[in-house]
Amino acid sequence: MTVAQRSRHAACLEMEVRRALDAVFDPELDEPITDLGFVRSVEVDEGTVTVHLRLPTSFCAPNFAWLMASDAREAVRAVPGVDRVTVELDDHHDSEIVNRGLAAGNDFKATFGAEAEQDLDALRSVFRRKAHVAAMERAVTAWMSADATRTEADVAGLVLADLPPGRAADALVRRRGALGWSSEPHDRVLVDEHGSAVRPEDAVRRLRQARSVRVSVDGNAYFCRGLLATRYPGAEADQSPRDQGDGTTRPVLPIVLRSPKGANA
Repeated sequence: MTVAQRSRHAACLEMEVRRALDAVFDPELDEPITDLGFVRSVEVDEGTVTVHLRLPTSFCAPNFAWLMASDAREAVRAVPGVDRVTVELDDHHDSEIVNRGLAAGNDFKATFGAEAEQDLDALRSVFRRKAHVAAMERAVTAWMSADATRTEADVAGLVLADLPPGRAADALVRRRGALGWSSEPHDRVLVDEHGSAVRPEDAVRRLRQARSVRVSVDGNAYFCRGLLATRYPGAEADQSPRDQGDGTTRPVLPIVLRSPKGANA
């Protein structure tokens, strides 16, 4: 293989690796780590791939950091042509522990020992349900926005077939699938934490609860994006604008901290 061929092969493999990383989500923010700008670099040398991750702060929860790093490792391992994968977490207070555990092929409990009290499968389930609730609210809001005469009182009988086609509806179906729930056209959109249709008299209350969850998720996502851009100037260029669910996006700016007037520098 010539130098030019190796270069083209490496470029193609890097593209496939980054595409695989698109499927790795921050469990709390419900966004791909690639969209968030958490992928600092991808290096390809023949069949060896090295991925460096970065997070908005050095004290992001170790369990969240582990989930993203270990998921990234598994996603890249599955790419055809990849023989060896190294995923490293940079600039985190537990970087050394995480990186050592990943290199050894250990799981979370084996890596953190007695500190690993929480079951990560249970944590995944909690955030998958939270992501579903936010997606549910976005889908209902998109449906209401499509007709100005629709109100919260009209959502009780809403079924999946009623939703306007688009990202919001597609995202809701994906979230239901991740939880193992049905997504037949006649299935009700508003469901409880177990996937069962809510009673008509509880529909408005459920929608408003879902809206508070969605606002929380979106707020955290914007804040973390801003923190990343503040911690790593220029990182905003690696972030994809956050989709609002209706096809529109909102720009993310670094967080600027200023001392109060008259305070010592």
